[in-house]
Amino acid sequence: MRYWWVNQNQTYRHEIAGGYLWSPKRKTNGQRNPFYEFMREVAPGDIVFSFRDARISAIGIARTYCFESPKPLEFGTAGAYWEKIGWRVNIAFREIAARVRPKDHIDKLRSTLPAKYSPLTPDGDGLQSVYLAEIGAAFANELFHLIGDEANQVRTTASAIAKVEKETPAPEPVLEEWERHVEGAIAADATLADTERRALILARRGQGRFRENVQTIERACRVTKVDKFEHLIASHARPWRDCDTHEQRLDGENGLLLTPTIDHLFDKGFISFDNNGDLLISPVVDTVSLQRMGIATNGKTNVGRFSEGQRHYLAYHRENVLRMASGR
Repeated sequence: MRYWWVNQNQTYRHEIAGGYLWSPKRKTNGQRNPFYEFMREVAPGDIVFSFRDARISAIGIARTYCFESPKPLEFGTAGAYWEKIGWRVNIAFREIAARVRPKDHIDKLRSTLPAKYSPLTPDGDGLQSVYLAEIGAAFANELFHLIGDEANQVRTTASAIAKVEKETPAPEPVLEEWERHVEGAIAADATLADTERRALILARRGQGRFRENVQTIERACRVTKVDKFEHLIASHARPWRDCDTHEQRLDGENGLLLTPTIDHLFDKGFISFDNNGDLLISPVVDTVSLQRMGIATNGKTNVGRFSEGQRHYLAYHRENVLRMASGR
């Protein structure tokens, strides 16, 4: 279990009521923002302290891993400069009556503040440049003590939620709605020939022309070595929904043939591949589950070389799909 601090002055009402956190992927200049990148590290059962108007106003438990999602419509003009597609984590929030003002207790909290990416100044003021940041157990324990019973009740249920959600991940309906929206736009595009439209729609599920194109490059699952095509799924490295062009959606080099379990792990960002063929494992994934799925978690696994085109698409997967580690 990890502990997080989120500043929600702009979006508190929408995120608390909707049961989620949402952030852009990058800064407006395209550069990485560590406080957005932290979204990719949240795991089911993690606890989130919500800071608003200089007080801890709510506590939540993460119900999902991070996933791509359009900017919520309810944000309206808030963050008008934010990109349209960002990161989302579903959170079960509880607003609290004992709204603690950390500045009033900074003498106790100061020694527990993170050395890097602290959400508070040494004087106890909130840093508005911070969206989401990890806080250590010592800091979190002080907050639990200050808030009292309401916080302790949340902590009691967090471990149980973590076990359930990690073993049976919750669906991501927002993501499905987004893909259906893109599919609808393709279906309504009068500039496309019927055969092209059908090929693009089938590609969403790894079927049709896209699968045929992948099969000209890949002959077996890279991880399990299963080589019977009827047991393999054509999986996009750059997700179908994220492709900038229709050519990318059908490009065989944007795909791998994977068995269903490996496809699930790759599609959800629990695994990826380095350019040299090394299997990359997300640090947020449950290692016991991986082992049950046949993934070795000790030592290196190399799945062989990739073409230049595949390396290009896999770079996108690592940057935008793989659930990341800290240490930035």
